Parts: sequence; C-alpha cells; structure tokens
Amino acid sequence: MPLPEPSSKAVAGIILAAGESRRMGRDKALLPLGQRSFLGHLAGALQGEVSPLLVVLGHHAQEIERQIPPADALVVLQNPNYSLGQLSSLQVALRHIENQPVAGALVCLVDHPAISKEVVRLLLERFAKTQAPILIPTCRGRRGHPVLFARRLFQELLDAPLEEGARSVVRKHAAEVELAETGEEGILLDIDKPEDYQALLARREMLTESG
Repeated sequence: MPLPEPSSKAVAGIILAAGESRRMGRDKALLPLGQRSFLGHLAGALQGEVSPLLVVLGHHAQEIERQIPPADALVVLQNPNYSLGQLSSLQVALRHIENQPVAGALVCLVDHPAISKEVVRLLLERFAKTQAPILIPTCRGRRGHPVLFARRLFQELLDAPLEEGARSVVRKHAAEVELAETGEEGILLDIDKPEDYQALLARREMLTESG
C-alpha cells in the first residue's frame, strides 16, 4: 500500500547523542542542565512539536538509555558505528524514518543543548511556509543549531561521504539555504569542554537572577 503524502507539518525530530565526549571527559548527554540533563532538555524542547522524536545513541548507549525519562513519543536508536562520525548517526535515524510520511527532519546535537521550544516552533513554522530544503537558525547573523532538512535531501544525506559529514550537503545547496533569525544565543552555544559547560551554567544562573 502506498505511503500517504507527507504533511508539511509532519517533521521528525532527531537528537544525535552517540559521541564519546572525549574533550568533556564525561557523557554530555547526561550532564545536568537545570532540573534535566542535556538530553532531557532537548527532548523537552522537541516533544509535542515533532513526530516522531528519535534519539541516536552510541558510546555508553545502554547506560544513557537507562537514565532517559520514559516518554511514549521517544524512540531510542543505537548506532553501532558511532566512531565513524556524526553523519553515521544521522543516517541511522534517516533510515528509520525513510518510509514514514514526514516532510523533513529537525536535527539537534546533544552538545548544543540550550535550545528553546520557541526556536523549535519558529523553525517549524518557517518550514511550513517555505518548504526550504535546509533551514538554519541565526542569532545576529551567526548560524547555529538545530538544522532542519527537507525530505528531498534525505537520500543525499544517506549517500554523503561519512568523512565529510552533513556539511557537504549544506554546501551543495548553499544557494537554497533559508536562514531564520531567532535572537537567541542558545543556538550558538557548543558545549565540548568542561570550561564550556561551566560557562553555560554561569550564563543560566545570570539569566535566572536577571529574570
């Protein structure tokens, strides 16, 4: 039976959390951020906005999965080849949804956890209007994460060389990239090292005090 046509509102959410967190020295997915972990914060921002919601694990997959709060809408996938890089994990997720009627995929990185539900909604609303092949949030003109890929690029992402990553597909379609200004610095925060994490916590504390 043929699949139903994808709806412009049917966008999958993908959280990539398979890396070894070598520079951090501990699993970034489980780092506390307020009352949640990095992974829990991202899942909270996406839940209710995307469908399906996928998390791709690799290094310490079983330990991390045990600590993910139960959620009916959350699908946990494992990438046994996570050492091959981030694109290999994205490909695991895309293969899982390639036969599902989704119009695109919103791809989040676990080391960019400071994403708000407002940013997610902005990207989904802009995509519904433009159907752009690639949608990237910006803050004061600087590009950040998460990135939304339209379904028509899924096969290119599946075929892309692992050593080049998804950037090769973004470069190929550079003239078609749609930028969405958010005004939120959280989209720019890449948490790779302990000092990045401490700066993020200090920033959150300052925002809480000023708010």
